[in-house]
Amino acid sequence: MKSTLKVMMIAAISFTSCNSSDTQNSTPAETENALASTTSSAEDNVSQHDVVQVAIGSKDHTTLVAAVKQAELVEPLRKTGPYTVFAPTNEAFSKLPAGTVDGLMKPDQKDALADILQYHVSVGIYKEDMFQDGQVIGQVNSQNITISKKDGKIKINGTANILAAIPASNGLIYVIDQVLLPPQK
Repeated sequence: MKSTLKVMMIAAISFTSCNSSDTQNSTPAETENALASTTSSAEDNVSQHDVVQVAIGSKDHTTLVAAVKQAELVEPLRKTGPYTVFAPTNEAFSKLPAGTVDGLMKPDQKDALADILQYHVSVGIYKEDMFQDGQVIGQVNSQNITISKKDGKIKINGTANILAAIPASNGLIYVIDQVLLPPQK
């Protein structure tokens, strides 16, 4: 995608240089410098974002993003994959008992927070048509979730409903309406 953008930029620069008397005598190095300055300042709004970038761009996932940052899981989620991420909304976090989120965001609770967040992540991409009723899927924290499927509706652990599916460059995100809590060890 970036190479296509670069070709388009070169074509645009070439086209404008053909129509401008000031740039008719530009050297290849000058053209490359013009291209470099143009592409370095241009935002890439075309490429697909990774799972973290998608979450950051969602006003409904600010609590999840803050938790991922607090647990220092941003880089692992950006650089690797593919993942299937079950992403609870802000409203899902607000359903937890009062003080739960604040308590988990404390520095001394970083491991517990990471465990909960990793319970929302599967290695590999699980598309909706792959889910089977009773299917057990291993999560990054080494525990399992269970899928239930009835009348075309999918639930995670019998409680969380899938509200939307969003593709990302390194996986697939399912927006869910409940926070998944790992079973007690």
